[in-house]
Amino acid sequence: MRFFEVSRTIGATPAQVWQNLTDARRLTSSGLGVTKIEGSIGPGEKFKLWSEVAPERAFSLRVTAFEPERRMVWEGGMPLGLFQGIRAFTLLASSGGASFTMREDYKGPFAPLILRSMPDLNPSFEKFAKGLQALSEGRAT
Repeated sequence: MRFFEVSRTIGATPAQVWQNLTDARRLTSSGLGVTKIEGSIGPGEKFKLWSEVAPERAFSLRVTAFEPERRMVWEGGMPLGLFQGIRAFTLLASSGGASFTMREDYKGPFAPLILRSMPDLNPSFEKFAKGLQALSEGRAT
């Protein structure tokens, strides 16, 4: 299984970061690399997301875990579990504000084949985390 991950301390409360993570409008208008979201982000919700990494492709996602101010998971992929992407967001209170981690894991029988053609998502993950930090700290990106 392959994964991408980014972590950082954000100078804001977990509640402030969570408010931004669950607001589709803020995610698309704040320089995080997300260009469009159709639907809402909440417990059990299904939504579509477009990103700068693949602007022509919509990713159909479902919120499978939703623990306010602590943890959220988005899942998407192919039918029958042939390929699955699982993106987890975690927040922990820290002395500097909030410790934020975003990790995406891939699994399924088609994962090795698909991962060979997948671009390096580390720059995209860094952009998202940097933008979320700036947004949550009240700074422009």
